[in-house]
Amino acid sequence: MSPQNFIVEAMRNLRLADGCKGSQVYAVSPGDKASETRMKVEQSKPLRASQTEHTATDGLFVAKLSEPPISPHLKLVDYVETLASIFGELERAPEEAKAGLYLEQCFVFRGLGETKLLRRSLRSARQHACRVHEKIVFSAWLRYEKREEDLDDMSLMTCNGRALECPKAALIDGYSPITVFDPCPCREPLDNREMASEECSTSSVTRDDVVFCIDEEEVFCNRENIAALSSPFHAMLFGSFTESQRTKIGFSHNGISVQGMRAVDEFSKTGCLEPFPPEVVLELLTFANKFCCEKMKSACDKCLAALVRNVNDAVIFIEYGLEENAELLVASCLQVFLRDIPRSLHHPQVASLLCKSEGRKRLAMIGHSSFALYSFLSQVAMEDDMKSDTAVQLLERLRECATSHRQKALVLHQLGCVMLERQQYREAQNWFEDAAEAGHVYSLAGVARAKFKRGHTHSAYLEANNLISRYKRAGWMYQERSLYCCGKEKMADLNSATELDPTLSYPYRFRAAVLMDENKIRPAIAEINRILGFKVSPDCLELRAWFCLALEDHDGALRDIRALLTLDPNFLMYSGRVPADQLLRLLSQYVEQWTKADCWMQLYDRWSCVDDIGSLAVVHQMLENDPGKGLLRFRQSLLLLRLNCPKAAMRSLRLARKHASHEHERLVYEGWILYDTGHREEALKKAEESIAIQRSFEAFFLKAYALADTSLDPASSANVIELLEDALKCPSDGLRKGQALNNLGSVYVDCGKLDLAADCYVSALNIRHTRAHQGLARVFYLKNDRKAAYEEMTKLIEKARNNASAYEKRSEYCERDMAKADLSMATQLDPLRTYPYRYRAADAVLMDDHRENEAIAELSKAIAFKPDLQLLHLRAAFHESLGEMEAAIRDCRAALSVDPNHADTVELYNRVSCRK
Repeated sequence: MSPQNFIVEAMRNLRLADGCKGSQVYAVSPGDKASETRMKVEQSKPLRASQTEHTATDGLFVAKLSEPPISPHLKLVDYVETLASIFGELERAPEEAKAGLYLEQCFVFRGLGETKLLRRSLRSARQHACRVHEKIVFSAWLRYEKREEDLDDMSLMTCNGRALECPKAALIDGYSPITVFDPCPCREPLDNREMASEECSTSSVTRDDVVFCIDEEEVFCNRENIAALSSPFHAMLFGSFTESQRTKIGFSHNGISVQGMRAVDEFSKTGCLEPFPPEVVLELLTFANKFCCEKMKSACDKCLAALVRNVNDAVIFIEYGLEENAELLVASCLQVFLRDIPRSLHHPQVASLLCKSEGRKRLAMIGHSSFALYSFLSQVAMEDDMKSDTAVQLLERLRECATSHRQKALVLHQLGCVMLERQQYREAQNWFEDAAEAGHVYSLAGVARAKFKRGHTHSAYLEANNLISRYKRAGWMYQERSLYCCGKEKMADLNSATELDPTLSYPYRFRAAVLMDENKIRPAIAEINRILGFKVSPDCLELRAWFCLALEDHDGALRDIRALLTLDPNFLMYSGRVPADQLLRLLSQYVEQWTKADCWMQLYDRWSCVDDIGSLAVVHQMLENDPGKGLLRFRQSLLLLRLNCPKAAMRSLRLARKHASHEHERLVYEGWILYDTGHREEALKKAEESIAIQRSFEAFFLKAYALADTSLDPASSANVIELLEDALKCPSDGLRKGQALNNLGSVYVDCGKLDLAADCYVSALNIRHTRAHQGLARVFYLKNDRKAAYEEMTKLIEKARNNASAYEKRSEYCERDMAKADLSMATQLDPLRTYPYRYRAADAVLMDDHRENEAIAELSKAIAFKPDLQLLHLRAAFHESLGEMEAAIRDCRAALSVDPNHADTVELYNRVSCRK
């Protein structure tokens, strides 16, 4: 048997669904004879007993996927109600309480998987922070969340130029209403008045009239200046004490050295500590505490805080700070620990301080223990190693800090999740029960899971069943109950889960694995394609790769393995035992190898048929032969953005910058990094710098793109047109020129130049830029030719592999019944698209004024799994029309939590609030 046939035969002999554990798959059924002749990549330990269990149904082996994990984040039955509640509290809260409320808002968005929204909430928390402690925590947290987006690997205390993330700005006490993207003042030169105010005072000459004797030496000082340091000194030198009558005062047993006392004298005259080494300043700090010299203590605190640059410094100085109650010094040290996370958590002294109860109490005594701090620390620890003792200890400290019911519910639930991962099921059940009692309904799923793990399957089923009967239905409830039943009931629950929340991947994977177990390979692929059409993940790609191998479709298997390696270069297959790139190398031996020219042809084919996963795989193969090609990494990032994989896209963009062969090319990639992180003005500057070095397609395209997004006035439109025309004059391939022509056509349409727009779209189609069909359809529609517009969109639907958006757009160019059919298809292909829900809701009301409840129900379907501004706004408007002001206010508040500046929602909110 040839090696190729051996692989195919091995795949045929697999009961693949039996091999599904976790979110990944291992290839060989443990009870199969084929296990003796595994592929040569299989060189790991024997399978655990838990991996060999299977369930028999109707005489067939049914796939046994491992259960989906219990999420360690807030998962709310009605997140809209919670967001509205937090928004209402924010409206009434004093300024010092707002940071904590924004943090709770952040927890809600994290549970919903909304990365951009949770970051915005974190920025708001930092923006409204009043205390230094809050500022250092939120500043470090923002840095951690954006750790893959900074252009340079900066040192711990280096400012990136933005005030909200600046380590120096975080050490300034008090509320400062800085905006999100304001430049940091620490990078701006001080004006003369500011510099003058910071200079040490040397204008007056004082006469030394008192001597402090320390051991055998004398330190000459000015009595009045020393007395001014504190009330105790004033009493000693000018009060009824004998020292007030003496010119020489014995001072040997007061814990100050001669050098230290001279520094005290210098500070009393100048208010300056700059000439003194750190050990002397530390001595002054102790002295200031002993004699209540508040001004000196503050100066020492500030001086020492500025000296902390790295973890080693912080480890040394924080002990002095805690001992001497130096709040700013402790803040500076703590900030270094937080900005070096997760590495600093592995430092024994840092871990001891942060993880132990005694350490938290020491920090609390100086005002540096908070729920925000331990939320951040525990999040990092769980992401680093969910089963670690560090994660458990930090969650215990977090529990000690929790005050509100939402805070308590979150930390109790997270303790349950960690114990579940550690297989301490009894403890996990207890924590989940406490979390549920605190109001976190989702923790009841954790209770059921813990009972199941303890062998109480029927009890777990009853727990999940009660959950469904007592609360508002949600997809995750049915998914959870499906784990504890079998046969038709299990499939019915999984179908209900998909109906209520189509974003859950487990039901698709299970149904596909069952079909595969029944040797229905093509239906299995069709099932997994349902979710891959709108939500790409490595585990689903891996599953489809095995299905393709069973069909002897090695090219399809390689496509999916290459795509998942693009998403996660370290992905492990075979239930986490074999690197995916190892299987890739094995399979690559048995397929036809493409030349560079072949790869470009394949890329054109896949790009033109809007096959983004296929395009991603081709780019991955091209990078194998040319890993240092920045341009290919850039193309990779564009495809990943289309597939809604922003984290992987940013990684590719950073690699493009790293491997840029010229300075002007590097500037372009830096510009795109800045643009994608919301810094459009800085992106424009990068584009201009690149153009100044060399006129290139990508530099002009970046500038045009950023300019079009920042301004829509006629003058800007003219500039964008000129820039895109300049881009088209520069050398580039057809893929990028097609995009430029498409964008140029869009600008012409906005300017009302329809003939020029049509020319651009036709030119783009001539070089196989398929998406230009949509622009050309728009031109036909604006020329009142709906039939031609419909036909143009039909061409796009026929050509495009991913065509949900094409169905949605075509609905605008046909009659009502056909539009409804197109939008139904769009929802089926991509349930995350919100326009079809809005259309159906509006259509219901337009056809009958008394169908608002039907419209609300339609919108609620999508709102259940997607916090969308337009959906919430529209539902609020329908509630208003029904006179349901409370519900309208709730939806307005939730919508404004998503976008506080949405003008239409602000207007609606003000109106319904007045009516209420």
